[in-house]
Amino acid sequence: MVLRAAGRTSLVDAVVEQLRAELTGGQWAVGDRIPTEHDLADQLGVGRNTVREAVRVLVHAGLLESRQGNGTFVRSTADPAAVLRSVRAAGALDVLELRMALETEAARLAAARRDTHDLLRLRAALSTLREEGDRAADADVAFHRAVVEATHNAAFTEVYRFFSVQVHESLVASLGDREMPAIDLDAHEALVVAVEQGDADAADAAVRELLREPMETVRALVRR
Repeated sequence: MVLRAAGRTSLVDAVVEQLRAELTGGQWAVGDRIPTEHDLADQLGVGRNTVREAVRVLVHAGLLESRQGNGTFVRSTADPAAVLRSVRAAGALDVLELRMALETEAARLAAARRDTHDLLRLRAALSTLREEGDRAADADVAFHRAVVEATHNAAFTEVYRFFSVQVHESLVASLGDREMPAIDLDAHEALVVAVEQGDADAADAAVRELLREPMETVRALVRR
């Protein structure tokens, strides 16, 4: 392996990016032990403390795993940060189409798996949404997270938790101050009823209805 020597500016960031490139580029496979701090420091021309901090960043990102007494191993070669950056850079319509795919499946799973606690949370989230008004973005996000959590799928919940932030940022970046339609409270009510009744098809239809007008609005705006 040959790594470029890092410069003197933002050394930790530079080492993070170089190691990230090696990981995502297939230099190491999942389960491989990466070189020691000493070896990496020599190859990169930086101090061991710089390498140690860079490795900590990548451990936190889920790409590496430190095993006390054994070294540092590759946990994943798929960079979640790159995925999120791509979502952030995507157009508003692309993001809404992805949201449609995620939330329709979440609604179907929630209808099949919800328990009493989930139903109470959904009703509470809907009540908060109604109280705060049809432009309460935070309350709307909380409502949809409650639906996703009712799937009882930990992976789905975690992905959506990050994705919901990116949805908001993408729409703001893409559309600026141009007005989006008000939240469809009736469609949200219909979604809750469908989940309560365990009707997956109705839950799917309710999500499509509550996202229909936002998608139509975005399509019209991006054509201008």
